[in-house]
Amino acid sequence: MKIRTLIIDDEHLARQIIRDYLNEDDNIEIISECSDGFEGFKQINELNPDLVFLDVMMPKLTGFEMLELLENPPVVIFSTAYDQYAIRAFEQNAVDYLLKPYTKERFFESLKKAKSKLASQTVNQEALNKVLDKQREKAEVLTRVAVRTGSKIHIVAIEKIKYLEAQDDYVKLYTDEGNFLKQQTMKYYECHLPENDFLRIHRSYIVRIKEISRVELMGKDTHVVLLEDGTQLSVSRSGYSRLKEVLGF
Repeated sequence: MKIRTLIIDDEHLARQIIRDYLNEDDNIEIISECSDGFEGFKQINELNPDLVFLDVMMPKLTGFEMLELLENPPVVIFSTAYDQYAIRAFEQNAVDYLLKPYTKERFFESLKKAKSKLASQTVNQEALNKVLDKQREKAEVLTRVAVRTGSKIHIVAIEKIKYLEAQDDYVKLYTDEGNFLKQQTMKYYECHLPENDFLRIHRSYIVRIKEISRVELMGKDTHVVLLEDGTQLSVSRSGYSRLKEVLGF
C-alpha cells in the first residue's frame, strides 16, 4: 500500500523540490499540496494523509499552530529554513527536521525514518536526542495562540489574554472577545508566555500582571487577586511570594 503524502509549504520552489524527490519513490502517493496552514488543516482533516511534509513559518497559520489544532496528527517531517524550531518540532512528534537547503541524500534519510515510524508507530528517540543535545535554547516566547471552536480557527493575540485556567487536559484562555479551550499544559504556557507580562499565581492560574487590581487576604495565609473586571482568583503560597517580588509590596 502506498504512503499517502501531503506537502504544505508557502514556497512554490520548496514544494516542487519535495514533489520531484517523492516522485522517485514508487511507494509514495502525493495526494495534495497546500501553500498555507489553514488549507493544510482542512486538507489533513479531509484526506487523512499518512505523511506530511510541513513548513514552519507560513502566512496565516504556522506549521506548529496547525498541528496543535489537529485531533489526530499524521506523521510529520518538518522542512524549514529556521533551525531554532528543531526542539519544538520534536515536541510535536515530528519524525525528522529538514533544514533548508538540504541535500537529496538528507531528504531520503528523512523519508526512510518516516517509513520506519509508519511501520512501527514509535517515536524516533535517537534523532530527538541528537537534536536536544545540540540545541538547548531558551523557550520560544509566544505572541499568539491558535485555537479551534468547532470548525472555526481563531488566532488569539497574547496581549488579549487576561488570565489562563487549568481545566483537566486543557487550558482555558480568558479574553474580552471570548473564552477558548486549548489542549495544552499550564507548564507550557508558564515557560512560553512573556515572563514580564504573565505570572503563575496558582497551579490552576496564570494571570496577566496588568490585569491585577489588588491582592487581598481571605484568611490565615490565604490570598486572592482581584482583576480589573472583578474576577477573583486563588493564590497559592508560592504564587503569593512571586506576587510580592513582582509587585513590590
